[in-house]
Parts: sequence; structure tokens; C-alpha cells
Amino acid sequence: MTPLTTALGYLLSVARRRARAALGGHPESGAITLEWIVIAGILFAAAVAASTLFYDAVKTYMAKIP
Repeated sequence: MTPLTTALGYLLSVARRRARAALGGHPESGAITLEWIVIAGILFAAAVAASTLFYDAVKTYMAKIP
């Protein structure tokens, strides 16, 4: 497993857990769940952007290694 898939799996599990808590009928968990889902989405977008940038950079340097 790559670090990207590990991070994405963690973020999705946190979002799933919080969504289940919000749907469970706890009135206070709804706002927290929405905040965490938004944060997880932002982190996911940042991880995808970073992975594409770093992948290209690593691929360039790997081509230079004999």
C-alpha cells in the first residue's frame, strides 16, 4: 500500500464514522460531522494534488539515476 492509499483510507473511515454518528440521532454531532467531512475533502484534494506533483518530480529524478 502506498502512503496515499493509507491516508485516503483513514480519511474515508473518519468521514464514515462521523456520518454514522450524525445519522444516529445525536443533535450535537451533525455540525461536527459536516466540519470533518469538509476537512477530509480538503485534505483529500491536497493529497491528490501533492501526489501528482511529487510523482512527476520523483519520476524525473528516477530517470537520471543510472
